[in-house]
Amino acid sequence: MDELAYRQFCELDRSHWWMIGRRRIFFSLLDHFLPTKNDLLIMDVGCGYGGMLEGLSRYGQVMGLEVELESAKFCIRRGFEHICLGSGYALPVPPDSLDLITLFDTIEHIEDDQQVINQCRESLRPGGHVMITVPAYQFLFSDNDRISHHFRRYTRGQLVKIVEAGGLEVVKATYFNVLLFPLILPAVLFLKTIQAILGTHDKGSEGGKTNLSYKMPKTVSSILAAVFSSERHILTHISSPFGHSIAVIARKP
Repeated sequence: MDELAYRQFCELDRSHWWMIGRRRIFFSLLDHFLPTKNDLLIMDVGCGYGGMLEGLSRYGQVMGLEVELESAKFCIRRGFEHICLGSGYALPVPPDSLDLITLFDTIEHIEDDQQVINQCRESLRPGGHVMITVPAYQFLFSDNDRISHHFRRYTRGQLVKIVEAGGLEVVKATYFNVLLFPLILPAVLFLKTIQAILGTHDKGSEGGKTNLSYKMPKTVSSILAAVFSSERHILTHISSPFGHSIAVIARKP
């Protein structure tokens, strides 16, 4: 992507209901499981344009890891100094050195997700945590996933199995984007059906557009953000059995 595209993502990060809602939920969960922590060594794997780096800094020193050079350069131009160029297959830190690793909508982009989880365990200090978020349900795999270069979507059980196979203890595993899921589910299935009938399901959306490409009135976006983010008050206490996305927090023994 060019710098204009990255700047558009930055603007969406402040204004799009999905970006606002997910960020509030993520940090609500981290606040719950990392209370009073402000001296951690943190790595955000797949940091992209740096949308989560500022928020993560409340817990300590944050490093971003990006596989794409242009993404890393853009983060640095935004003022984030601790950016590494590298892969989730080999985190550029010594073993047992990190307190928190975050993979926000990252491992669905990586072919061998198990290797990434294994690498996280090796890089975490004993007692350190990893937070992983992913899109849910392979039957919802759509043009948006193809354009975003996703290898897969997950169920909660599948993600938990991968995390535990990597030697980590799951302390929280929940679906989220629950309240809006009854609206999202039929909409996605309807579009997939139309694309299958027209034979366009493998061609991607026109112009490379994704779900974030379509603007809506600010009032509607604000309402959706409020509904979506309200789940944070519940998800810190219970885990939802369904939803459009999944969040897992795990700990190294």
